[in-house]
Amino acid sequence: MAVLAACGAPPKPGDVPPRAAPRVRPGIEVLLGDSTALVRGRRVGLVSNHAGVDAAGVSDVDLLLRGQVRLVALFSPEHGFRGAADPGEAVASTTDSATGLPIYSLYGRTSAPTDTMLAGIDLMLVDLPDVGARYFTYLSTTIEVMKVAARLGKIVVVLDRPNPIGGLVQGNLLDPAYRSFVGALPMPMRHGLTLGELARLANTELSIGADLRIVPVAGWDRSRALDETGLPFLPPSPNLKDLESLFHYPGTCLFEATSLSVGRGTDAPFRQVGAPWLDVARVLAALPRDRLPGVRFEAVAFTPTSPGDGKYGGIPVRGIRLILTDRRIYDPTLTAVVLWSVIQATHPDSIGVRAAALDRLAGGPALRQALAAGQDPFEIVRAWEVPLAGWLTHRRLALLYP
Repeated sequence: MAVLAACGAPPKPGDVPPRAAPRVRPGIEVLLGDSTALVRGRRVGLVSNHAGVDAAGVSDVDLLLRGQVRLVALFSPEHGFRGAADPGEAVASTTDSATGLPIYSLYGRTSAPTDTMLAGIDLMLVDLPDVGARYFTYLSTTIEVMKVAARLGKIVVVLDRPNPIGGLVQGNLLDPAYRSFVGALPMPMRHGLTLGELARLANTELSIGADLRIVPVAGWDRSRALDETGLPFLPPSPNLKDLESLFHYPGTCLFEATSLSVGRGTDAPFRQVGAPWLDVARVLAALPRDRLPGVRFEAVAFTPTSPGDGKYGGIPVRGIRLILTDRRIYDPTLTAVVLWSVIQATHPDSIGVRAAALDRLAGGPALRQALAAGQDPFEIVRAWEVPLAGWLTHRRLALLYP
C-alpha cells in the first residue's frame, strides 16, 4: 500500500505498463561501437566543438584517440572549438594544447576547409550540435565541408545527434534567393530535423554530390527533446545557455535585427526581449495571450553586461520574459510575430529594424513588409501553412527517424 500511495492509483484492468524508452546513443558512440569500419585505416579530420561528447560527457577527441582512430586534424565552427567566441566573431586557427593537433577555424579567414588543410585527410567526421533552428550556422559549416570534400574525393561522415527541441516544424520557408550562412536551405525557421538529415537534404537539394555517410542516433525518435534522452546539455553557443532558450530561439532570434535586446549579456538570452523605452505594461495588456498557447509572459528588468550585439551594455532595460509552459503546443515563431506586431503597434516610432539583417533571418522580405504594413500577425503566420505542408512532403526522403 505504501508503494501505491507513492505512485498513485492502482492500474485499471487492461492498462499496459509503459515501456522504458531505449537508451539514446549519439553518433559518436554508434561509430565506435558498431561502425568502426568507416574510419579504420583512414586519416581522419574532425569538425566539432566542446559539445561533441558521448552520453558520459567524454569528448569526441578523447574517444577517437582511445579507439585508435588516426585523428590528424581538428576543425572548428562558429564560436570556436571550445564554444566560447561571440556570435560573428572571427576565430583564428590554432593548435590543441592537449593533443598537439592543429585546429583549423572554419569561421574566420575562411568558412570552408582549404585544399591544404585536407591534403593529409581521407575522411571528415562532423559532430556538431544543431539547435533545430534555420538561423544556426553549423549546417552551413557542414555544407562547406561537404562541397570541398566532394571536389577532392574525400568522404564525409556526420555523427548524428538528436534535434534538441524535438520534431515540431514551424515558421516560414526561406526564399532560395535569400540563402546565406544563417539560412542555408529553403526550410522552416524550426525544421524538426537532425544535422544528419539536413546534410542529406542539402547534398541532394544543392547538388553537392558528396560521398556522405550518416552514423545515426540510436534509440531516438522525433517526439523526444534532449532532456528526454539522458544525453547531457552543453551550450552549443555562449548565448544559448539552457534547453529552454533553444525552444524560444526560432522566434526570438528575429529580434536580433531590431533595436530590441534579446538578452545577450544577461543570464537569459533569447528568453527575453526588451529596451529602455519599452512600455512593458502596455505591451502585456495588448498581447492576445489566450491565442498563444504553451507560453506565459512576465515583466522583467535586466542590464546587459558586455553584450555581443552592443545593445544597451550597462543600461537598465525594461523587458518581457517568455516562460515555456507546454512545449507540445508552443509555437515560438507565431509568438515572436505576434509580440513584434504588438510592440510595433504600441511603439510605432521606437522599434528600429535593420532591413537586410531581418531579411536574412526571415528568409526574404515578406515578413518585414507584412509587419510594416500592419497586417494581422495571425494571418501572416496562417499564410505559411501551405508552403510548410509542401516542404514536409519534400523532406521525406531525407528522414532517418520516426
